[in-house]
Amino acid sequence: MTKRILHVVSNVSHFADPNHPTGLWLSELTHAYDLFAERGFSQRIVSPKGGRSPLEPRALKWPLLDASAKAWLNAPERMALLSSTASPDQIDPSEFDAIYFTGGHAVMWDFPDSEGLQAITRTIWERGGVVSTVCHGYCGLLNTKLSDGRLLVEGKRLTGFSWTEEVLAGVAKKMPYNAEAEMNRRGARYEKAFLPFVSYAVSDGYLVTGQNPWSAKATAEKVAALL
Repeated sequence: MTKRILHVVSNVSHFADPNHPTGLWLSELTHAYDLFAERGFSQRIVSPKGGRSPLEPRALKWPLLDASAKAWLNAPERMALLSSTASPDQIDPSEFDAIYFTGGHAVMWDFPDSEGLQAITRTIWERGGVVSTVCHGYCGLLNTKLSDGRLLVEGKRLTGFSWTEEVLAGVAKKMPYNAEAEMNRRGARYEKAFLPFVSYAVSDGYLVTGQNPWSAKATAEKVAALL
């Protein structure tokens, strides 16, 4: 049977300061979506509120705008997928084999406390599906609890955008919290590459996580291998 992947994107368009735009880091979606499409997987996109998912402007400039993301920008049918995403109440999690949380700083605001996303993630995980994140997407797992009340990330090896990378990117002071520290506080076994801004992905059973935008393809490859 065809494997089904649920991608998660943000609805947030700016930092706490409305003059600082943000949104989906497009290549984190496209690298995975393209790889899964090559495998013949069925895919759908959801967001905390449904509807439009704004794009992170910094990710749309050279040299960060790569061929995969550029192809999406030039494909109206692809961009339409980001203007009309599903809302959690429109998703039956039993239909999906994996969930993949994309990043961009935007997700730090709307992923952690989305009860709809938490419920979907819990169902997929407890049915033996794959839960995966890339970059800031791991913020979507900060508060996800299992049916027994334990946090999904407790005791799990994982990675995500590091605090060092936030500092080097010059945005640490604008962050609503330190995601790396919050993961450690929840009992996750956070790890990262020796060097910042290089591809790094971690698998712990059916939990697959990537550290930064350059880790999207490696993360997707690990998900595909599990499926």
